[in-house]
Amino acid sequence: MPAIAVDAMGGQHAPEAVVQGVAGISLQTDIECVLVGDAPRLQQILEGIAYNPEHIDLVHAGEVIALDEEPNEAVQRKRDASLLAAMRLVSSDRCAAMVTAGNTGAAIAGGRREFALIPGVRTAALASVYPRAADHPGQDPLALLLDVGATVRCEPADLVQFGVMGAAYAQVISKVEAPRVALLNMGHDPAQGGALSQAHQQLGSLTGLNFVGNIEGNELTSGRADVVVCEGLLGNIVLRLLEAVAGMAVDLTASAAQRNWRWRAGMAIMATGTERLSALADYASYGGAPILGFEHLIIKAHRRSTAQSITNAVKVAAKAVRDGAVARVAGAIGSAAPAPARRRSRR
Repeated sequence: MPAIAVDAMGGQHAPEAVVQGVAGISLQTDIECVLVGDAPRLQQILEGIAYNPEHIDLVHAGEVIALDEEPNEAVQRKRDASLLAAMRLVSSDRCAAMVTAGNTGAAIAGGRREFALIPGVRTAALASVYPRAADHPGQDPLALLLDVGATVRCEPADLVQFGVMGAAYAQVISKVEAPRVALLNMGHDPAQGGALSQAHQQLGSLTGLNFVGNIEGNELTSGRADVVVCEGLLGNIVLRLLEAVAGMAVDLTASAAQRNWRWRAGMAIMATGTERLSALADYASYGGAPILGFEHLIIKAHRRSTAQSITNAVKVAAKAVRDGAVARVAGAIGSAAPAPARRRSRR
């Protein structure tokens, strides 16, 4: 299998955590990775840790797009940035997919510049995985939410395509034959939500898509839907709120336990539950989620990714490549009802 390109300079803990994560992959699996970034610095980090040199290559890139830079300006100005250099390795077919924990907006803008959209796709969608309760044995504990920021305001046809792409990706990654797709809305009534009612009607009319209707915010963490579709603005707010609430719950529990022996005793009794709560708050541990719609695969890891997070993200990318995620998405789009083009991706 072709290698996975990894943006070694992207993320709050880069490049050390990224290099350590890729080094771990090299020892655990036969996945080949290309680390893209400041090659002398990357080599220096590698020399201080255990790794398999047969599974790691280095490609030098002299610039870095910082997490707080304006994405479009940075993509235009920093052509030798590690993020863009990694994308070019993929577009040239040296690598099969790429992983980055860097600037999310730049990853989306860079994808629009370096990659073509899958034929028929109107606009790319940034997905995110988030924890939810399982309502049956074997159900994936993570659901897929899209869009979470690539397209702030969406037309009904965009939301329909997000549902089609998300379901196809979930089939590959979660191994669900017919993922349940839901539309995030203010109620279950199909007529609610203005333009969302059009998306509801169109999603429900697609043959082959397991559309279960609208889902409300309080149902997001249930097992009702495997894929949840919404506009980028709403999706981003939901994702940040889930992160904040989970983190706050963990902090409050820990703080109370320090002050009161009864809380400590209770936490000991509920050890499994508190461990699960901590796991829900640790979004950086989930690896990464895709930017869907391009002819090449981008896995976006959390900006706070640790070495283990990078390891998980690379594994997700390799699994998606091995099982043909992009081809599955393209096939699903091709078989869905055609929608007029919204915008073209620039090469």
